[in-house]
Amino acid sequence: MADLFQRCREYTLIEDAKAVGLYPYFLPITETNGSEVVIEGKKRLMLGSNNYLGLTFHPKVREAAKTAVDEFGSSCSGSRFLNGTLALHEELEGRLAAFLRKPACAVVTTGYSTNLAALGALMQRDDVAILDQQNHASIYEGVMISRCRIKRFEHVDMADADRVMSSLNPAKNAAIITDGVFSMEGDIAPLPELVALKKKYGTKLFVDDAHGLGTMGPNGRGTAEHFGVEDDVDLITGTFSKSFASIGGVIAGPQEVINFIRHHGRSLIYSASMSPAHVAAALAALDIMENDPEPRERLHANVRRMRQGLKDLGYRVGEGDTPVLPIYIGEEMRMLPFWRMLFDEGVYTNPVIPPAVAPDATLIRTSFMAMHTPEQIDFALGVFEKVGKLAELI
Repeated sequence: MADLFQRCREYTLIEDAKAVGLYPYFLPITETNGSEVVIEGKKRLMLGSNNYLGLTFHPKVREAAKTAVDEFGSSCSGSRFLNGTLALHEELEGRLAAFLRKPACAVVTTGYSTNLAALGALMQRDDVAILDQQNHASIYEGVMISRCRIKRFEHVDMADADRVMSSLNPAKNAAIITDGVFSMEGDIAPLPELVALKKKYGTKLFVDDAHGLGTMGPNGRGTAEHFGVEDDVDLITGTFSKSFASIGGVIAGPQEVINFIRHHGRSLIYSASMSPAHVAAALAALDIMENDPEPRERLHANVRRMRQGLKDLGYRVGEGDTPVLPIYIGEEMRMLPFWRMLFDEGVYTNPVIPPAVAPDATLIRTSFMAMHTPEQIDFALGVFEKVGKLAELI
């Protein structure tokens, strides 16, 4: 037989990148206060975190997690389906259902497994999933698990979405499935237009609002609230690893749909449940979201200031009014040296290279937090000015 591991030995890209100092992944953080981290012994400004509201270091969130460990231990040691449901889980589900204005919610161990549970349970072989091409990997894997038919439309292109849907058999079950805020580009899905298509063709509309919950809408309820179409979105999924300062995920929708997912979503049934500390942290973060709009306001003020500053320097940046701000670099060969210069100057960012994007469409993904100070934004802009000139990007 051939050697299964041969392809692993032939994969030398990692060691090659490390040898020239251009490997940007799995870098261990030895200290952090949220907005600043220490990596390789040097303090660096964190512009790559999804801790949008800055709540991971909020005293109420930290205290809630500590108290939960004292009361319930460090783990539930079982799945929600069997012995892993605490009163805390049900409290979080009830609170989130009310927050998201849906009849029911289920919480799942991770955001990724949330889409696997929901889509793997709801979509079946003869159904049709209509996807934005730039949807998150968990959406693609969820529909692949279901073995349903997959149809894709060009990113946020509603004319192409209409074209795709017009060719479908109206006798088939179908769902439009989209990110709310796209994680790399920071674009916002045009939900009003998708709602119109949903009604035109009689489909369902599912929104993965991992990056929208807590950050979008007047009350932080997400992209659907931002556009005023909450009643027209049939199912919302999301994660607690961004604004909720925890880890886990949520599925919100009609009671009968949530009941079905609870009993058919394999990644929910066969995974250990969220730990007590994670549930308590998410509950405390929800309390803050519901009662204090200031973190959300500071977050958007920081993004707007950084976007304008980068545009004034001559960078091409994303225009979505979200916490994710991409900086478009272009050629693959220019990306990693540019990332490294930013890193060496004390700014941590996320480089996005093929296969995530085309070889001539690389980008630096920056993301912002409510806890970033005006002085830190000034520092970041100064570094981007210095490095951009050295790299001949501006």
